[in-house]
Parts: sequence; C-alpha cells; structure tokens
Amino acid sequence: MARKKRRQAPEAEGEITGINVTPLVDVCLVLVIIFMVTAPIMSNPAFKVDLPVARTQEGEEKDKTTLSLSADGRMSVDDKEFKKLDELAEELKMKMSMSESKLVILRADANAEHGALTDLMSRAKEAGALSMTIATSQPKKGNPAAAVGSSK
Repeated sequence: MARKKRRQAPEAEGEITGINVTPLVDVCLVLVIIFMVTAPIMSNPAFKVDLPVARTQEGEEKDKTTLSLSADGRMSVDDKEFKKLDELAEELKMKMSMSESKLVILRADANAEHGALTDLMSRAKEAGALSMTIATSQPKKGNPAAAVGSSK
C-alpha cells in the first residue's frame, strides 16, 4: 500500500507570515521630518514685526492667541489683519471665548507706539484674556537666550 504524502505546514514551505515594518518606519520618519520643516512656515503672522530684545525665560506652548502690532500701526489677531480697533476687539472676544488658557501673546514692533500697545493690552483684558505675554527676539550671540516674557 502506498503511503500518502502529508501536507507540510505553511512555515515549512517558505511562506512569509510576518509583516516587514521597516518600510512603514521609513515612511513615518519622512513624514515627521516634513512636519518639522513645514510647521514653522505655517505659523507665520500676517506681517513681519521687529521684536524688541529681552533676557527672560522661554514661554510655554499653550492654546494661545497672537496679537501683532507693526511700527506703522497695522494690527492683527493671529493671521487676520484688521484696519479698525473695534473689529479687532470683536475677533479677539470670539477667540477668547473658544480658548481654554485665554493666553494672549503680544508681538509688537520695537518701534511701535506705546499707546497703541497699551490699548491692545486693554482690549485683550476686556475680551477675557487671563494672561498676556510680550514676545521678544533672542539677543545676539554671547548673551543669554531670550524668547518670551510673561505677565499675569
């Protein structure tokens, strides 16, 4: 009587039963690098301001709203520019109502009028800001790092 051949298990035939994760890891690392490069580009404000230099500790990243004031008096909330202070105040109220931390970062040009800056600070408090931070640029090499000063 002839013996029947038994069928071999899939592992014995050389079939691949595992998943090769190396290409997946490669793709994920490339995506992380792309996000790291593009994130600073996406967070640019409506216009460039020349920040004053200060020696303070760096601020924490939180749920924040950015108010910008240029040397020529232009104003913006995050990336939206406003011509009138009343329109800016309405947008700021809406942003504060949606914000958990109610943190406002003031980005004022070093040559901006102090009166306009204090008016923006007043409008931010009226809109519901619980804390404000004035953004500054880092000093030149040789000085301690400075990024953002905070006041509550």
